[in-house]
Amino acid sequence: MDNIAGNRTRLSWAVNISVLALVVLWVVPTLGLFVSSFRTADQIATSGWWKALLPSEQNLVLRTADPDEARVLRDGVYVVEGNLFADTAPATISSWGVSSRAVDAYAPGETATLRDGATITVAANGDYLWQGDAEQISGRGQRVFATATMPPVFTLDNYRKVLFSGDSTDSMAKAFFNTLTVTIPATIIPIAFAAFAAYALAWMDFPGRGLLIAFVVALLVVPLQLALIPLLKLHLDIGIGKGYLGTWAAHTGFGLPLAIYLLRNYMVGLPRDIIENARVDGATDFQIFTRIILPLSFPALASFAIFQFLWVWNDLLVAKVFLIDATGETTVMTNQIVELLGTRGGNWEILATAAFVSIAVPLVVFFTMQRYLVRGLLAGSVK
Repeated sequence: MDNIAGNRTRLSWAVNISVLALVVLWVVPTLGLFVSSFRTADQIATSGWWKALLPSEQNLVLRTADPDEARVLRDGVYVVEGNLFADTAPATISSWGVSSRAVDAYAPGETATLRDGATITVAANGDYLWQGDAEQISGRGQRVFATATMPPVFTLDNYRKVLFSGDSTDSMAKAFFNTLTVTIPATIIPIAFAAFAAYALAWMDFPGRGLLIAFVVALLVVPLQLALIPLLKLHLDIGIGKGYLGTWAAHTGFGLPLAIYLLRNYMVGLPRDIIENARVDGATDFQIFTRIILPLSFPALASFAIFQFLWVWNDLLVAKVFLIDATGETTVMTNQIVELLGTRGGNWEILATAAFVSIAVPLVVFFTMQRYLVRGLLAGSVK
C-alpha cells in the first residue's frame, strides 16, 4: 500500500508540474503580446517586452525647431534654442552627433561645428543651442543623431490606429464586426441542428441508428482540406459562394459531427427514469427535448459552443475560400492580420496590437464559460 501511495504521489507531482508548464507556455506569450501592444516601435525594436518597465537605450533621430520661426538675433548672431524632446518623452542623452556615420562623435555639453560653419551644442537633457549667421540658420531644423536612455512609455496610439484608423490597411474595426457576423451564426446553427440529432440518436429507436452513429463518428476524421474544393463548387453552383451564407453553411457542416458526437454522449448518460416518467405523463418527444433534455444538457452545449466559437473566430482557411471578396468588405480579422503582415511587416507594434485585439474576445468567451468545458467533455465517458 505504501508503494501504491508513493506512486500516486509521484504521479500527482508529475501532473501538477505538467499543468503548470502548460499554463506558463500559454500565459507568457499572451502577456508578452499584451505588453507589446502598448509599446512604441522604438521600444519594441530595442528591448524585449520583459524590460518594458525599465529604461532602454535607443538611437534616435531628432530635429531642432524650424529656424525661420524660432531664430532670434542675439549680439549680432542668430540663435535657435530649445529642447530636442519637446514633442516626446524626456530622456537622457549619453552621446550625439550630426552625421549618421558618427552618431556618437560628441558627448553631452560639447559643441559641434556644422559643414556651413554654424555651431550647435547639445546638453544631456536635450537642451540645444544652434548659432550662426542668417544664411546658416535657415531652412529646416538641424538634424541630431542621439543615443539616449528613454524611460518606459506606454501608449494607446496603437489601439487608436488599429481600431479607428480610416486606412484600410490598419483599421480592424470593420474586420472585427465581420468576424462577429461569421462567428455567432456559425456557432448557433450547428448547436441547433446537432441538439435535435443528438436527442434522436440517444433516445429514439429507429432502424439504422447504430450505423448512423458510426457514420457520424467516421465524419470526425474527414480532413477539412479534402472537402474544400467540392464544397466550394457546390456553393458556387447554387449561388451561395463567396458570401456569409456559404461560410455559415461550411462551418456548420464541418462542426456538426463533433457537435452531434459530444451532445449524444452527454444525453445518453442522462437518467432514463426522468424521460420515461415524462412519457408516462403524456409528454411528446419535442416537449421532453425542450423542457428536460436541453436544460440538463447545458454543460455539453456550452462546451461545444466554446470549441466552435474559438475555431470559427480563429479560422483563416474557410474564410479565405468561402468569404474573401475583391473589395475587402467581408474581410475577417485573421485575414486582416495577414494583410498587415504584407503591408506593414516592420511595424511590430501594429501587428502586436492587432493580434491581441483578435484574441481578446476568445479569451473572454473561454474564461466566462470554462467551468462548463470539462463537465461537457467528460460527459458520457464514465458511468
